[in-house]
Amino acid sequence: MCGFAGFVGETWGTERSAALLSAMGHAIAHRGPDGQGTFAAPGVGLSHVRLSIVGLSDGHQPMTDPSGRFTIAFNGEIFNYVELREELKSRGVVFRTGSDTEVLLQLYATYGEACLQRLNGDFAFAIWDGLARRLILARDRMGVRPLFYTQHAGVLYFGSEVKALLALPGVEAELDPIALDQIFTLWAPIAPRTAFRNISELEPGQLMICEGKRTELRSYWTLDYPDADHAYDPKPKEEELRALLTDAVRIRMRADVPVGAYLSGGLDSSLITALAAPMAPTGLNTFSVTFDSAEHDESAFQMEVARALGTRHHAVACGPDDIAENFAAVIRAAEQPVLRTAPAPLYLLAGLVKSSGMKVVLTGEGADEIFAGYDIFREAQIRRFCGRQPGSKIRPHLFRKLYPYLPGLKQQSAEYLSAFFGVGGDGQDDPLFSHRPRFKSTSATKIFYSDDLRATLKGYDAAEDLAARLPDNFRRWHPLHQAQYPEARFLLPGYILSSQGDRVAMAHGVEGRFPFLDHRLVEFANALSPHTKLNGLKEKHILRQVARDVLPQSISSRAKQPYRAPDSRSFVGNGERAYVAHLLGEQAISAGGLFDARAVARLHAKCRSQTVSGFRDNAAFVGILSTQLWLEAFASQRPQAMPSAPSTAVG
Repeated sequence: MCGFAGFVGETWGTERSAALLSAMGHAIAHRGPDGQGTFAAPGVGLSHVRLSIVGLSDGHQPMTDPSGRFTIAFNGEIFNYVELREELKSRGVVFRTGSDTEVLLQLYATYGEACLQRLNGDFAFAIWDGLARRLILARDRMGVRPLFYTQHAGVLYFGSEVKALLALPGVEAELDPIALDQIFTLWAPIAPRTAFRNISELEPGQLMICEGKRTELRSYWTLDYPDADHAYDPKPKEEELRALLTDAVRIRMRADVPVGAYLSGGLDSSLITALAAPMAPTGLNTFSVTFDSAEHDESAFQMEVARALGTRHHAVACGPDDIAENFAAVIRAAEQPVLRTAPAPLYLLAGLVKSSGMKVVLTGEGADEIFAGYDIFREAQIRRFCGRQPGSKIRPHLFRKLYPYLPGLKQQSAEYLSAFFGVGGDGQDDPLFSHRPRFKSTSATKIFYSDDLRATLKGYDAAEDLAARLPDNFRRWHPLHQAQYPEARFLLPGYILSSQGDRVAMAHGVEGRFPFLDHRLVEFANALSPHTKLNGLKEKHILRQVARDVLPQSISSRAKQPYRAPDSRSFVGNGERAYVAHLLGEQAISAGGLFDARAVARLHAKCRSQTVSGFRDNAAFVGILSTQLWLEAFASQRPQAMPSAPSTAVG
């Protein structure tokens, strides 16, 4: 795991190239505290910062092959590099290092762009072909690792984080209002759009080819599902799933440093921990977040799993004060506004991993998306069931079973529940039927927009924008698969794997690995019969079957508890931090120009009074505060001149 940046399309002198590459690398040095290097040639430059995990002594980057033709800067891991190395050796390739970086470099030299089909990993990379004068940028299939780019003055710049691009003179941090509206509707921008105007991200499963003045974007892998009338194989699939998941864990345990695991106490992380524990030669370290509020805390389940599996368990306590203290750093790491404080405890958790002397952890992210674990999937099924008898007084009560952690729903009438969950509202043939209630609820936070922002966004609809990007065969899929696609294709890489994943972990130099996002496992899960994943209202049915043999019954059968953290109450009340009052004050809100100062003042007062409990007010408060923090962190800091060149020469 590392970070890289670079440029293509301009020939500068050695001193100017060195200064530029040094500045970009310095901006993302937190991603690679173990080393840094640069490469420059006429028309191209690469900068790399290294987190040493595989090939500790000989995996330095940028790396050039023996012929001198190909040079790579690479972020992430190729988990099947051992097998690929043997394949290449059989073709006569001689290796100089033990790193997966050299395997990837030689694989590209052998197969070209087709090498992407052979990779099992979480990665983003840049490869310069000096003979053809061609640059290739690529990103992994599920979007675990980030890669951003921008065009400025005829030059393409790219980097593992936007911070590397903002180190460039003339590249300004300006908030994209469309992206902000997408966040306030969908929770994340729709790639390639980012929170930064004129800065894009390479999409998951995509590569970019830069040759001369020509730039081409191409997808090499996409999410897909069977048609709704597909005849599924009736044979049980549990053993196949167990074998795939075990192998996904096995190859993600490959490292020249110890590998630990995040343990939330839920099914997904517990199952990964159970499979990983026997593979850890000196025992497995596990890491958890605990909360002082019962509605958020899962420490009892965490300890039950840790004791059952015999792991060395570590926990970090996270309270509202901890969230408030670290939230500005979280937004700077995430590089985009957020609607929940959930990334903050994970930022603290990565800090715990680092302070424990470790660099790598396995996590359970991805299981909910590919095995239908979220409440939204069950909710859509109930909405369809109720929609067939919209006047029923009995069916709407099923919604109460979905949200036992929302006590306010328990006393509501059938009419209220039907209205709240949109029964009979959106047509069941709507491609976004499953997500309309969420989008509607989230969009309610837009009442705090300023008149100027409303005018800028006039006529724009983020949900319809998303709908327009659905694939051509989307309508042929089963309704469950139609619900899974937006989660796996947009929200997962756009928020879960970025704001809650790569960005907050790498702020501490910690690499997360995601066995459930092994592309073999994703393709297997996508091809499963829908009822194998969502059986009645039982989520992740097949995964629970696999877990029964390796986890306590109380964990394998436990209902999903969504990961949440205290929201607005982290920032208000006794001991409110000065930055909150400042950023939500009339002067700062008016200067930002995005929100209505009087409306924000009323929201702030409401939260201070502790009468707020609803999603809308919490999401609006966190969304506004995080946007203001984003403006303070990025829009006010712009390089004014080309940085000075370092004393070392560019290699």
